[in-house]
Amino acid sequence: MNVSFDDFKEGQLLLIDKPLKWTSFQVVNKLRWLISNTFKIKKIKVGHAGTLDPLASGLLLICTGKMTKKIEEYQGMPKEYTGTFTVGATTPSFDMETEINQNFPFDHITEGFIIETAQKFLGEIDQKPPLYSAIKKDGDRLYDIARRGETTEIASRKVSIYTFEITEVNLPDISFRITCSKGTYIRSIADDFGRALNSGAYLSALRRTKIGDYSVENAISPIKFQENLTGIMVENQT
Repeated sequence: MNVSFDDFKEGQLLLIDKPLKWTSFQVVNKLRWLISNTFKIKKIKVGHAGTLDPLASGLLLICTGKMTKKIEEYQGMPKEYTGTFTVGATTPSFDMETEINQNFPFDHITEGFIIETAQKFLGEIDQKPPLYSAIKKDGDRLYDIARRGETTEIASRKVSIYTFEITEVNLPDISFRITCSKGTYIRSIADDFGRALNSGAYLSALRRTKIGDYSVENAISPIKFQENLTGIMVENQT
C-alpha cells in the first residue's frame, strides 16, 4: 500500500477481513483513527458497506473520503457466506450470542433430507429478521427490545437466495455456502432451516467470503492495515 492522505480523502475502497468478536463499527473506528493519527489530521470520512455481526468474520468493504458516497451501491451487491448450522437446539438470537433455550431431537435427519431441504430455500423467500438485530422499530433497535426481555411483532421481508450448497454434514453440524441478496440474515436461515428439518438449529459459525466480485482472499486484517500505514510513515521519513 502506497497512498497519501489526499488519496484517502479523494476516496479509497479498502477490503478488510474483520476478525471475530470485533463489531463492524469498531473496525471503522480503528481505521479512521489510524488514518487520522498517521497523517496528523482531525477529520476523515470512513464508513462500511454492510454490517457483520461480532460473531462473524470476513469481508468488510470500507470506504473513505468521497468513496463513502458509493456505500449504498456496494451494500446492494450480492453476498457470499460460508459457515455452520448446529441442529438439535435453538437460541433466542439464532446464533451463539445467547444461550440455548430449547433442545430438539435430530436422529431423523439424514444427509439426503438436509440437501433436499436446502433446495426449498432457493429463490425469493419471505424472511423474518431476528429479534436480536439492529433494525429499528418505533425508534428502538430490536436488540435493545430483546435485551429488555420484551417481544414485538417483526414484519417479514423479501430476500433472494441464489445458492445454498451443503458442503459437509457431521451432525449436529452442517456446513454450508450461501449466496444471497442484500438484507438476508443467515441467522434467520439457520432458525428456519432447523424448523424445516423438523428440529431446531442455530448459527454456530459464519464468514463472509464475497461482496459482489470482491473477495475476502484479497482482504487484509486491521492489524495488517496498521502495519502498512506504519510502513508508509517509515518510507516518508527516510
